[in-house]
Amino acid sequence: MPSPAEDTVRADDVVLTGDRPTGALHLGHYVGSLTSRLALQGRCAQTLLIADLQALTDSSGRAAHVAAHVEEVALDYLAAGIDPALTTIAVQSRLPALAELTVLYLNLVTVARLERNPTVKAEIELRGFERDIPAGFLCYPVSQAADITGVRATLVPVGDDQLPMIEQTNEIVRRVNRLADAPILPECRALLSATPRLPGVDGRKASKSLGNAIPLSATADDIRRLVRAMYTDPRHLRASDPGRVEGNVVFGYLDAFDPDATTVEELKAQYRHGGLGDATLKRRLEEVLDHVIAPMRSRRAELASDRGCLRQVLHEGTERADGITRRVLQAVRGAFALG
Repeated sequence: MPSPAEDTVRADDVVLTGDRPTGALHLGHYVGSLTSRLALQGRCAQTLLIADLQALTDSSGRAAHVAAHVEEVALDYLAAGIDPALTTIAVQSRLPALAELTVLYLNLVTVARLERNPTVKAEIELRGFERDIPAGFLCYPVSQAADITGVRATLVPVGDDQLPMIEQTNEIVRRVNRLADAPILPECRALLSATPRLPGVDGRKASKSLGNAIPLSATADDIRRLVRAMYTDPRHLRASDPGRVEGNVVFGYLDAFDPDATTVEELKAQYRHGGLGDATLKRRLEEVLDHVIAPMRSRRAELASDRGCLRQVLHEGTERADGITRRVLQAVRGAFALG
C-alpha cells in the first residue's frame, strides 16, 4: 500500500481527518485515506474525527442510524490498525467548541461562495436536492473548516474531490487572522492518496448509500458475492475474446490490492489479447481481498466483544480533543472581540 511521501510530511504537522458515521467503512476509505492515517501514526500528531453532526446535514431523518454507527466507525478504525495511543479518536458532537467556531465562521462566508464550491455542487446534484437544500448541508464546508482549525491541523488526508474544501478552509483562516491582526490559525494543505479513487462494484463512485462498496468487515461470502457482481467488459463474452482493461473494475481492485504487480500486468496483457475469463480474474481478486480484509474482520470481532473498552477509547480521545478545541475557540473569540 502507498504511504505519504516523506517530503510532504513534517514532524511538526498536525493531521485532521475523519468520516461520517452513516454506515460501515469500505475499501474505498481504506485506500483513500486509512492507509495514509496508518502511515502517519507516530510521525506527527493526528486526530480522527467521527463526524456525526456533519452526517445529520443530509441524514436528519436517520438520526438514530447515525448515532448507532459512531461506535461502528470507531471499530473499523481500530480493526484497520489505528492505535489510540498514537492517534486521537474523537466524536464531533461531543466537542461543543466546534459548533461555536462554525457559527463564528459563517459570518465570514457568503451563500454565493458556498454554492460555488464544486464539491458542494456535486453533492447537491448527487442527492437531488435542487433548491430544497438543507441549510446545514450547504454550510458543511464551514463546519469542516471548524473541525480542521479546531485542532490547528496543517495536513488533511483527502481525495482530490475534497480539494475545494481545503481551499475554503484556508480562505476562512486568512479572514480570521486578518481580524485578529495575528496568525492565530495555521493554514492547512491536502495530502492526497497515491492510489486512484476506487470505484464501486458497478463502476460508479463507491458509496455506502449506493450499496456498491465492499465493507472492511465483509465476510468471505460477502466478498465473493460483491466481486462476482463487479463490472468488467460487457463485450468480453467468452474467455477467448479480447477484453478491455481500462474501466474494468476487477483490474482496478487488483491494481490497488494485489501485491504481485508483475503478475497483474501479465494478466492484463493476456486479457487484452484474449484467453482469460472473467471468472478466473474474479477468483484471484476474491483471494486477494479476503487476505486484506480477514485480519481486520478478526480484530473487529474481538474488539466488538468489549464495548466498554471501545467507549473508553472514544471518551479519552474526545476529552483530549476537547481541551485543544476550547483553546482555539478562545483565540478565535478574541479575534471577534468576544473576549
